[in-house]
Amino acid sequence: MLDRYALSLRGRSRTVGIIVPDDHKEQTVSDTNRQRIFSGVQPTGNIHLGNYLGAFRNWVSLQDSFDTIYCIVDLHAMTADYDPVALEKSRIETAKVLLALGVDPDRSLLYTQSQVMEHAELAWILGTMAPMGVLNRMTQFKDKTAMGVASNLGLYSYPVLMAADILLYRANLVPVGEDQRQHIEVTRDLAERFNNRFGDLFPIPDGYIPETSARVMSFTDPASKMSKSDAKEKSRILILDDQDVIRKRIRSAVTDSDPEVRYDVDTKPGIANLLEIMSACTGRSVDDLVDEYSGAGYGAFKDAVADAVLEELAPFKPRYKALTNGDVRAVLAEGGGRARELAGPYEAEVRKAVGIKGYR
Repeated sequence: MLDRYALSLRGRSRTVGIIVPDDHKEQTVSDTNRQRIFSGVQPTGNIHLGNYLGAFRNWVSLQDSFDTIYCIVDLHAMTADYDPVALEKSRIETAKVLLALGVDPDRSLLYTQSQVMEHAELAWILGTMAPMGVLNRMTQFKDKTAMGVASNLGLYSYPVLMAADILLYRANLVPVGEDQRQHIEVTRDLAERFNNRFGDLFPIPDGYIPETSARVMSFTDPASKMSKSDAKEKSRILILDDQDVIRKRIRSAVTDSDPEVRYDVDTKPGIANLLEIMSACTGRSVDDLVDEYSGAGYGAFKDAVADAVLEELAPFKPRYKALTNGDVRAVLAEGGGRARELAGPYEAEVRKAVGIKGYR
């Protein structure tokens, strides 16, 4: 059994429309006394600082208060051109990163989407009631094809498979960024359509936006989000980067000619981005940081930001290096088995409701 990894998470937690429970008692996978959270991540391997501060750090803390299900969505990854060998490697790498960050297989369900074929079956059923007009309005398909991603049915129906991921396990909450609200609305719409036609099988899920989620921007273009797809390596920090690389990237981050450290997204987006990163890593307010560094100059401030980031990531690498690929595969094998045990009876209810039960 893998050792449990507990990250020290700083700051407060607040949600939109949901109050995070104060109890932090021991939790086991599929604890029915708690609200269920489902979240997925594409298998991209090494993640960047924005992924960590914006999502995965919260995945760890959510284990204390919710019944958490985390899925590596490899079926979604097939909607863009990919190499099969690289996909398998990325699935293992992504799981290893999540485990090293503190996702605990004793408290959360961690598995890959392709291990549970009920995802695909439910996506087909939901797809038969997904209006073309709704899918035509989805901005992700338009954005990706505009960027050169080949247009295909899988990419077009991506929101339907995402809805199936969430509804299959009767999730109550889904951690989302502001740019994913559209997908949650599609999920809610499909759940309501199904329930109205076949009976109330699905709870209507809500989006969950923790206050501690940080929106980390590119170091070379602070008007854009940090991304692994950016051609400029200097635009981002990967959490597996060496300390020297991390410090160098922060020192070279685009700022402006005014040497005063203050928070102004419009006129000083680069400095505002660094302030948000430092605030997320230290738990200190942006105002507090501005008070301390307003007259320090950009060099000293950037060094302080680098120190904060390095301290935040320090526990991660030893845990990552201690994990073998065999450890990870064992966790995913067990998680996939548990996920199938959970999804099977739920999908059986769906099959009965829509008239295709039996004959298996």
